[in-house]
Amino acid sequence: MARIFDVVEYPSEMADELVHRFPEQGIADLRLGSQVIVRESQRAVFFRDGRALDSFGPGRHTITTANIPLLVDWVGKLFNDRTPFTAEVYYVSMREFVDRKWGTPQPILVRNPGMGLGVALLQGFGTYSFQIKDAQQFVTQIVGAQGMYRMVDIENRLRTMLLSKLQDLLGETGATKSVAELIGLVEEIGAGVRAKAQDDFAAIGLLLKSFYIGSLKPSDKSAEELRAMGMLDMQTYTQLQAADALRDAAQNPSGGAGLTAGIGAGMGLGNVIGQSLQGMTGAQSAAAAGAAAGSAGAAAAIPSVMTPAEAAQILKVSEEDVVAAITAGDLKARKIGTAFRISKEALEAFLKG
Repeated sequence: MARIFDVVEYPSEMADELVHRFPEQGIADLRLGSQVIVRESQRAVFFRDGRALDSFGPGRHTITTANIPLLVDWVGKLFNDRTPFTAEVYYVSMREFVDRKWGTPQPILVRNPGMGLGVALLQGFGTYSFQIKDAQQFVTQIVGAQGMYRMVDIENRLRTMLLSKLQDLLGETGATKSVAELIGLVEEIGAGVRAKAQDDFAAIGLLLKSFYIGSLKPSDKSAEELRAMGMLDMQTYTQLQAADALRDAAQNPSGGAGLTAGIGAGMGLGNVIGQSLQGMTGAQSAAAAGAAAGSAGAAAAIPSVMTPAEAAQILKVSEEDVVAAITAGDLKARKIGTAFRISKEALEAFLKG
């Protein structure tokens, strides 16, 4: 025989729970006159046969056909108002869920005309908060018949919604603002994302209360990672590798932003790449002339001191192969700070074996 409930309540803070179904399994048999207790920051939604009957706010409520008019369809005077009726009661947390984390799993590509590569890669992170605005709509559209619905069940969906709005807004704002200006407009961008996302949140019964950008900065992805992501073609990748070699040659840890920040901010990298390309063009011309003039001409094209990247160009191998030869002791080089320098004599001795 089914158990008949005379008191229905869910005495929980619901710290990480959005919705809790009573009972979690099966259905509740309730009498007219049963007590329903709803705590602060809760709302109780009644369903029967998949249809929402009514919802109660905080307080102690007595089930009658007066406060749930639709019950009159199933409960009649023939049974002296004591006939149990089956229902599901969903307790919905109406509190604000604060300090939820968001972040960009991949950098966002924005335009940066007139600087460096003409594009920038930005990464950001921050927090947001939301609450359930329409309990009945949220249960009907999202929760369904689940016995328990937690934050983890919806968090990825909310983050995806927010990141799509952020990317869209950065694309619009980046058309008229430089990267440096975008980084200084985090408050305005956050407000814009909140405004853009409100309709999407409202469509599932939620209210986006806040969206804060804790940090918006150039990406720390390396050239290799960006190329693997399909964001760099071979020519641009080669240019950035050349810029990397020039950075190593500078030997000044505080003198430049390095390859990564150069990709992200795109400031001044155009000149660096231009210079490196001139050097690469000169090296290619010298190599062609050396091939025509013979081995003596080729030897004369070797500079007196080289970086691993320059030695790799001469040897027609990757920079990693040159570093591996240095580490193994096959190619003599001197380490200055964090960079290797190779003499012409050492390279020639390496080639002779």
